[in-house]
Amino acid sequence: MTSDSQHVTWGVGSYCEGGACVEVGVSGDEVLIRRARTEEPVVVFTRGEWAAFLRSAKDGEFDL
Repeated sequence: MTSDSQHVTWGVGSYCEGGACVEVGVSGDEVLIRRARTEEPVVVFTRGEWAAFLRSAKDGEFDL
């Protein structure tokens, strides 16, 4: 994990409701994800990993 995650500007999606939200931040070449309520834990992805995840989500690969 990046050692500077507390200095990241975090953003939350527009579909967040009822406090069930995640926040996304960028630090250098890393994309960081965390729970909005607790601000922990932070999960770290490379930009390539994050791009692959977003492509898969947009293509419906995770639809239940």
